[in-house]
Amino acid sequence: MLFNTLSGRLILLTTLFVILAEVMILVPAVSRFRVEYLREHLERAQIASLALLATPDDMVEPDLEAELLDNAGVLNIVLQRDKRRELVLSSPFSGAVDESFDLREATEYTLLRDAVRCLLAPPGRIIRVIGPPVKGGGMVIEVTLPENPLRAELIAHGQGILALSLAVSSVAAVLLFLALRRFITRPIQRVAQNMSRFQEAPEDARRIIRPSSRMRELAEAEHALQDMQSRLNSALKQKERLAQLGGAVARISHDLRNMLTTAQLLVDRIDMSRDPKVKRVAPKLVASLDRAINLCERTLDFGRTEEPPPEPRRVLLRPFVDDLGEGELLAAQNAGIRFRNDVPEGLVCEADPDQLFRVLGNLIRNAREALEHVVTGGCICLSAVTVEGGVELIVADDGPGLPTSALENLFQPFRGSVRRGGSGLGLAIAAELVRGHGGRLELLDTSTEGTRFRIFLPGAHPLPGGGEKTVTSPRNSPLHTPESPDR
Repeated sequence: MLFNTLSGRLILLTTLFVILAEVMILVPAVSRFRVEYLREHLERAQIASLALLATPDDMVEPDLEAELLDNAGVLNIVLQRDKRRELVLSSPFSGAVDESFDLREATEYTLLRDAVRCLLAPPGRIIRVIGPPVKGGGMVIEVTLPENPLRAELIAHGQGILALSLAVSSVAAVLLFLALRRFITRPIQRVAQNMSRFQEAPEDARRIIRPSSRMRELAEAEHALQDMQSRLNSALKQKERLAQLGGAVARISHDLRNMLTTAQLLVDRIDMSRDPKVKRVAPKLVASLDRAINLCERTLDFGRTEEPPPEPRRVLLRPFVDDLGEGELLAAQNAGIRFRNDVPEGLVCEADPDQLFRVLGNLIRNAREALEHVVTGGCICLSAVTVEGGVELIVADDGPGLPTSALENLFQPFRGSVRRGGSGLGLAIAAELVRGHGGRLELLDTSTEGTRFRIFLPGAHPLPGGGEKTVTSPRNSPLHTPESPDR
């Protein structure tokens, strides 16, 4: 459709504005012409009446009277002088006066309305016009005249004005259209065409727009588009380099993991030695190899394809959290660490049990490792409440808190670790899994008195019921081992 384009709408708007301008020009012009026409006939009638008054006994021959009326273009002339109304000249005509117009008290609106009515009135009408005489030739002059000649001249005058104004307006409309097309439509089309070309190959830096418009608004739009395209181009190049680097790292990690596994088997044999020095060093070496192997495995896991979409099920949270806490306490090296489950009985959430286990497992393990070096141990607490639109889980500990240097990149892989030798993948993967559920993972606060993380999962339910199966333990289904927390 033509009018669905910018050029088509410019044509339509220009046409509408030209028509509006024609109406605004034509109607007042016709109204003024009508007033001038009537005043001219009043002046002619006054001249004819003065010629009559100049004769003896104010009498003229019938032929001269008819000639005077014909020259004035009227049928009757009434002149009011010295407070006396007098029929000066008259001619026989049949019919009554259809309408009277008093030019002495007419407003602009009245004159406009009467002009339109004159054009639309039926033919053959007789009208009376009242007005003041010129140069004091009496008090009031009144004439009666046929309306047909007035309408004919109004139509002819209107047609002339219409033709002239149409010509002027058409030229102005064409110039306006060409100007708008030159300065607005074409620059916008250029921007749109550039966006289409850039979309086809965003990696090609040659397709980035080069601002050329001198109009401030379009220039700002072009500069903004250029900045956006440049950033996207750089991001795509960086993504490609990171993908290549990730592939290389994955290959290296795979081979390194195999080598470290072999070394770990050899260390197990060394651990059987009776040499005291070897017995003292062997556990540290084994722990170091375990960390290196875990790092390789986590790097390979993170470099794989994106996480599969979650398969939400009804999860009964309290027993689910109990199993998680028991497992972490068994792995704790500090006997003073305690775990408290403050999840209300019967609270159910909609989540993928496998992925929820990985998320909570990472956060609880983070808290446990933060408390490992606290002499008095500490407490890990997991609580949950229903909120508007879902359920909110809080994982809190009373450990030493997170260092300031780790807060900026807390959820960034390979950058957000707060533990020496950590990779920072745990929180990054946990945040990604929560986002996959439509929720969010965030740090509430951290200080020397402890750290609190909040998880929001959409969808919360009361006590489970009905025939739908509810997961009460992470052991109900095959689950992945949680990633190392590495905050």
